[in-house]
Amino acid sequence: MKNRSATLSDRVSNALFVAVMRIVQRMPYEKRIPAAGKLVARLAPFLGFTRKIRENLAIACPHLSYEEVRHLQRAVPDSLGRMLAEIYSGEEFVARVRDLPIEGPGAETLERAHLEHRPVVLAAGHFGNYDAWRAALVGHGYRVGAIYRPMNNPIFNEQYVSTISAIAEPLFSRSRRGLGDMMKFLRDGGMVAFGFDQHFNRGAELSFFGLPAFTPLSAAEMALKMKADLVPIYAIRQPDGLNFKIYADKPVPHSDAETMTQELNDGLEEMILKHMEQWLWIHRRWKMKKSGKRT
Repeated sequence: MKNRSATLSDRVSNALFVAVMRIVQRMPYEKRIPAAGKLVARLAPFLGFTRKIRENLAIACPHLSYEEVRHLQRAVPDSLGRMLAEIYSGEEFVARVRDLPIEGPGAETLERAHLEHRPVVLAAGHFGNYDAWRAALVGHGYRVGAIYRPMNNPIFNEQYVSTISAIAEPLFSRSRRGLGDMMKFLRDGGMVAFGFDQHFNRGAELSFFGLPAFTPLSAAEMALKMKADLVPIYAIRQPDGLNFKIYADKPVPHSDAETMTQELNDGLEEMILKHMEQWLWIHRRWKMKKSGKRT
């Protein structure tokens, strides 16, 4: 019964999402993006986002005032809605970001690796709009791939993959074949993005916001295996709500996978504290073990 309920809930959420995107896509771009943000913010309580944001903030940032939490309960879904509308805007979105400069201490590393045909592992969190930097790097002529997890709903998955493929390719599914293709792409001097900021049962118990958090080591492990640069990258939404700053942070020195991944966590935490509304606080990043210990 629980699985059926979850499936029904997923279908309703998917249908609602598609309906929202169809509505806002009829608007001009400058009105579409903020409108999508407002719509998702209004739907947040019904989608469970408001509760999840409040719970995560209580765990990670208990010092925040009631007013600050209330603000983030609206601002985080607004940021999510804007991001989704941007991704579904296809070429209109790409045209706005592909010529943006790549800033930050890692920008030179990316350019040098591209010119020397060396592999780069890009470390990315669910921050800002993670497809904005992908489109910007491709706009600079860089060969950029990304790993994605296929969605349970095959119809929605096909639509999703088609949408993100229009922004930049190649994409590699989390499968044996996808892993093989991704490694070949890296050997050929490509750049591949790995996420690292969601709970992963088989991950290492590292620190995030001063709390234990199971974290995947795959980005660091792949960088070590392929002798690739490991570069954290962000697309930081600007105050106007429409534009971005593409920021490549300093490369993470090679040591061991846990030390390198902890540095990724620390860098992301620092970035989130500067732009609290731009991280996806609706993920269950810190979970409880069966023993009752929070992870």
